[in-house]
Amino acid sequence: MTLNDKENNKKTNKWIITKDIIPSPTLTFLIPVLSIFLAFLIFGFFLLLSGYSPLRVFSIMWTNSYGSFYALSETIVKTVPLLICALGISLSFRMKLWNIGAEGQFHAGALGATWAAINYPHLPAYVLLPFMFTAGFFAGGLWALLAAIPRAYFQVNETISTLMLNYVAILLLNYFVYGPWRDPEGFNFPLTVRFSDSAILPTIFDTRIHSGILIGLFFAVIIFVVFQYTKWGYSIKVIGESPSAARYAGMNIAKTIILVMFVGGGLAGVAGMAEVSGLAHRLQPGISPGYGYTAIIIAWLARLNPFAIVVVSFLFGALQVGSFAIQTTGLPAAAISLLHGMILFFILGGEIFTYYRRIPLEPTSNSNIENEVN
Repeated sequence: MTLNDKENNKKTNKWIITKDIIPSPTLTFLIPVLSIFLAFLIFGFFLLLSGYSPLRVFSIMWTNSYGSFYALSETIVKTVPLLICALGISLSFRMKLWNIGAEGQFHAGALGATWAAINYPHLPAYVLLPFMFTAGFFAGGLWALLAAIPRAYFQVNETISTLMLNYVAILLLNYFVYGPWRDPEGFNFPLTVRFSDSAILPTIFDTRIHSGILIGLFFAVIIFVVFQYTKWGYSIKVIGESPSAARYAGMNIAKTIILVMFVGGGLAGVAGMAEVSGLAHRLQPGISPGYGYTAIIIAWLARLNPFAIVVVSFLFGALQVGSFAIQTTGLPAAAISLLHGMILFFILGGEIFTYYRRIPLEPTSNSNIENEVN
């Protein structure tokens, strides 16, 4: 074997990673499923090292989430805010806008809806509930604009700004609950007055399931239609895939960024409205155990598909219910956050197998180089 042959063989062992234009449908389905399996496997190993029986913990989670009609109804109750927040996040993620602020937008929406409820309790339900819905939507949308406008016109990183605004919104809610809106007859507890009956979302059957679930399903259908059959949905996808091509086609990128962030934040705000109106019936600190952050995992796991988001939200609603049930074993409810993090870790790690592929580099002979030079 000559020296040139050895050099060519070395070159054939080189390869590059390139983005796959059309991802494999099989991998697109299998990677999320495998991510969940691996996350539960590692979480079970963690439980074992901590002295807990993984089978017992998982059995308790299953029984309290799906084991009875009441358990199933509680899972659906937890599904509502997760579903609506994840749908809002999926809008911006489609455009490659990394909106990490659904948690803050959720709190802003809860504030907006509560303002309407405590200031206009005399209004009938058919007026007050749409008013609260509108107030929650605009409060969440305007909160998202605080990050969207700097991103659209000054290229400010929206990941950092939306994340920081979460803490501002949470502290703002605490200010109102501990201060101006505190119930004077609440025995000094940080709670607002209870909403009037006309400000409470109707429930379904004899359960705590409220009509917020119907709002979430309605939004899922609307988002599917928008992305499949409207010009605006098409422009969002084009801008997300190739801003330069969108700019060449005459699309207004700044305007689309603002509109997408506003609508996405508005949906998270509606989730806040549904939570205070349909479940809590008043505003209080800790109204969210991290719905906005969990919604990020749901959106990624569902591949931003609105109907898949419905299914994944239901699964994570069960984890939310199970997180309280496992406290009977001595585990803190926060242990589920570890499981959430593991799922997200494996999902992001699996992206390279779904959307990228390895291509070997072809060896370039000396004669070809000489021909190119000539």
